[in-house]
Amino acid sequence: MTNLDPYKTRADFPILHQDINGKPLVYFDNGASSQKPKVVIDAVSNYYSKSHANVHRGVHTLSQEATNMYEDARRKLKTFVNARFEEEIVFTSGTTQSINLLAFSIGEKYIQKGDEILITEMEHHSNIVPWQMLCERKGATLKVAPIFDNGELNVDAFKQLLSYKTKLAAFIHVSNTLGTVNPVKELINACNANGTKVFIDGAQSAPHLKIDVQDLNCDFYAFSGHKLCGPTGIGIIYGRKDLLEEMPPYQGGGEMIKTVTFEKTTYNELPHKFEAGTPNIAGVIGLGVAIDYINNLGLLNIEKYENELLQYATKQLIENIPEIKIYGNAKHKASLISFLIGNHHPYDVGALLDQMGIAVRTGHHCTEPLMSRYGIPGTIRASFSFYNTKEEIDKMISGLQKALNILS
Repeated sequence: MTNLDPYKTRADFPILHQDINGKPLVYFDNGASSQKPKVVIDAVSNYYSKSHANVHRGVHTLSQEATNMYEDARRKLKTFVNARFEEEIVFTSGTTQSINLLAFSIGEKYIQKGDEILITEMEHHSNIVPWQMLCERKGATLKVAPIFDNGELNVDAFKQLLSYKTKLAAFIHVSNTLGTVNPVKELINACNANGTKVFIDGAQSAPHLKIDVQDLNCDFYAFSGHKLCGPTGIGIIYGRKDLLEEMPPYQGGGEMIKTVTFEKTTYNELPHKFEAGTPNIAGVIGLGVAIDYINNLGLLNIEKYENELLQYATKQLIENIPEIKIYGNAKHKASLISFLIGNHHPYDVGALLDQMGIAVRTGHHCTEPLMSRYGIPGTIRASFSFYNTKEEIDKMISGLQKALNILS
């Protein structure tokens, strides 16, 4: 047991206290987006109500207030991932933009014809498509490391795919479909020994695990705020300072410049070189408050409690739903379960659960190649957060049994 009390934390989330289709809401779609505590909602509202102005560009009081809150959030993110320097934290709209930024900038600087980029079979589309686009632009080759049937990465195969041609390896920390927690430190060490730069997609890990980019010794790490109790449309990419300084900017415009003439533009210093235009100021401020909230609960407490939920839900599903097949049975998993029940289509089951107020995710979860590997159209995914309870899991089990009776 942990010190975390889900019933106490639930009181902080206004959205959880409502009925959906006449039933109390059970929200098990946290892998797609977490809910927001009132302190985050209030922070965004207060910014727009009292402090709104553009950042970095004004001498007046409101601009200075907004800039201070904006840069204070950057300092919080630096500490959150244990970066060496504040300027290693670049604000983006989320993990997807972070990866696209990296694919453009690292591609322009380091990727040449004949080079290789290594990913894994369990990647989200956002960590596949930008690299495919880069390979098409540069004449590079995308390599894919396979997984085992239980959802674990074939680490030996990954290492064997590393060669002198492998300029970048890009892989997820935690699978959004299987829940697999990859042995990222071992993978990073292998890449570093090979002289391969490393990007980690932390969209699913940042809400659940303690992140230390210095200990990991990775080159780049990204995640989204909306999965971390923060607002939508905001995220970060961490990059090693020396690499970010070498890389060209992703977008041009205001803020990312020092001087502009018609003959030549001189780019701004880090991190502003990669933050063109007016940023999502409210989102950044809200994310900073979300980080405070998560830190107050303690990520170790969160991880322990969510693992309790995972173990309980897995046991209850296996014992009470005989036809269930769980996809992703790695030894080390985050708090989500993907499953199918007999021959029933995941959409049908999900739609019936929704009528009972139970929100789960159905479909391919933006991992179509992974679904093809298993030969299935998609799964039902229940993903848990620290504000969920075992009683809610019991409601899902009961709901699944009712849904199966209807479908049968």
